Amino acid sequence: MGTMDLGRRHVLQGGLVAGGLLLSGTAGRVWAQSQGALLGLPKVALVVGNSKYRQVPLKNPTNDARAMAAVLKGAGFEVALKLDAPRAEMLSAIQSHVQVLATKKGVGLFYFAGHGVQLAWRNYLIPVDAVVEKTEDIQARGVDLGSFLKGITKAANPMNVIILDACRDDPFGDARRLEQKGLSQIDAPSGTLLAYATSPGNVAADGDGVNGLYTEHLLKELKVQGAKIEDVFKRVRLGVRRKSSGRQIPWESTSLEEDFYFLPPPHLKKLSDEEKEKRYKEESALWDRIQNSRDPAPLEDYLRRYPSGNFAELAQLQLDRLLAKQGEKKIQIASAEGNPYTKGSAVASTDRKVGDSYTYRELDLSSKKERTTFTSTITRITDTEVTYSDGRVTDLLGNVRRTSDGLLFSANQYGPLEYVVGKRWVTRFVTSSRRGTGSVEMHFQIVTRESITVPAGTFNAFRVEGQGLSWGHSPRLLQIRRKDWFAPDRVRGPLAWEREWQAGPDVLTAERVELVSYKES
Repeated sequence: MGTMDLGRRHVLQGGLVAGGLLLSGTAGRVWAQSQGALLGLPKVALVVGNSKYRQVPLKNPTNDARAMAAVLKGAGFEVALKLDAPRAEMLSAIQSHVQVLATKKGVGLFYFAGHGVQLAWRNYLIPVDAVVEKTEDIQARGVDLGSFLKGITKAANPMNVIILDACRDDPFGDARRLEQKGLSQIDAPSGTLLAYATSPGNVAADGDGVNGLYTEHLLKELKVQGAKIEDVFKRVRLGVRRKSSGRQIPWESTSLEEDFYFLPPPHLKKLSDEEKEKRYKEESALWDRIQNSRDPAPLEDYLRRYPSGNFAELAQLQLDRLLAKQGEKKIQIASAEGNPYTKGSAVASTDRKVGDSYTYRELDLSSKKERTTFTSTITRITDTEVTYSDGRVTDLLGNVRRTSDGLLFSANQYGPLEYVVGKRWVTRFVTSSRRGTGSVEMHFQIVTRESITVPAGTFNAFRVEGQGLSWGHSPRLLQIRRKDWFAPDRVRGPLAWEREWQAGPDVLTAERVELVSYKES
């Protein structure tokens, strides 16, 4: 993984294969998300579609809004629908929506289709009666999304979904008046999923059919019974990307901590150990067959079936590489430098070079006393693997496949392909050595972006936190807790990591490792 040396010593090897239990009882609760905790709450939606703009009318937003309102009603939402709304009507509807959320403490959803712009990092939704002669008019004649976000934060309802199909180009008939296209990146408030029709700083298609490209795919995925909310939007992203040949890629910012279903499965129940094992084996077998595919289709099929799967980050990387070879010109996300409303985002670098070298020091986690230092230098790179001077082998994302002392890892994804605060992912894999085999399952989340100082310097880093379990050939179950710091825009390896392995009340090992120096060509 991105930890450079997980399992480097035999104490770690013994830890990773320790335990003889499947994920049940106390073990299953180490990372369990709430199953159905939100299902009994009232669901309230405000849906707005604006087409009849005075300056630049649009074809599909009112169609989109009507269709969205119908789908949400079918999913049990109480829906307020506003079409071609002037500013006063939009503001009144938003105020009423927030008041209902504050009173009912339910699940809130806001959908807007129409024109939207950014100004000084703030996003504005444009009413149909807005006439903008100069840039300064936007603040007074648009609807400030930031004010709405403050409103739902104050309402303190448990969950909100905000969907903005509002990045059409040239909203005022003269695109030169706006310094930035599309909408600005904003981090979702607590308990919120914020979804954009396209990535920050880019524009979305109004669509050639009855609906806009984004909403067309969203309507389809919202009707899939049993789909978790994040899986819905991941499938939408894939569908829109492929339909637009990479010219439009939806974007989400999330701070959700609980699962939510628009259409819950008929029987929402916790899987048994046997069911979990069966599902994992099916997914793993599928991945083994397609992981080296030179055809995008099997990878797309995997991502639709397992949008949050144990190999989804790896599948996305392989798909990106194949589509790039086929000529896809994927859009670039606008820089968030200077944006006070977001921690920003970054993409993991796979551009590793022979000769790249990283020196780390290992510390005792409690005393901070230095134990040792070690250096890893890249000696060989293939189309799928990177080999280091100490015998370690990783994939292109930095996920360990072989440790320096010979412990083998099946395909895993400790590190993500994209870094954005709030992102969650899982990995499960098998370890093997002469001592036997074991299994590990970890759940990760990027919790913040913060300044970190290590001997190699000071970096603006994403902090990833994870927890999980390992089990295998002994009767002891091992709990794993970890923190990792990455700055993928500056260093291709990790900056630091902390690990703690615990069996019952016994802490087997606890360490912190920091980057001392590095050389990248």
